[in-house]
Amino acid sequence: MLAESYLQHGSADEGLVAIAKAKELAARAEEHMWEAELNRIEGELRRIQGLPAPQIEALFIAALEIARDQNAKSFELRAALSLAKLWRDLGRRAEAREVLAPFYGWFTEGLDTPDLVAAVKDL
Repeated sequence: MLAESYLQHGSADEGLVAIAKAKELAARAEEHMWEAELNRIEGELRRIQGLPAPQIEALFIAALEIARDQNAKSFELRAALSLAKLWRDLGRRAEAREVLAPFYGWFTEGLDTPDLVAAVKDL
């Protein structure tokens, strides 16, 4: 995804333009499959820009809830990781661990994927 590439390079403004276009296209096509991930990446990009934590938190929580509603476990894990990192950085370590704890038991394979390794590391 283009926006994620911008995120990895720290190009928040360009990434947010890509997110806006992707959300617009998804809305026109009535396609919701990527909605959770788009919210998560938007939150990460806004975090780079220095948006206030409550606004970033709202994007991550929305991503988490959408992924749960869609039963999209990988997107749910990614949203939980982003939220946990934010909370950890805000000194809310217990909440960060709590949001990640359920995930490790969900997966029976792919336990060495970057997302699961990060979740275990953050626990």
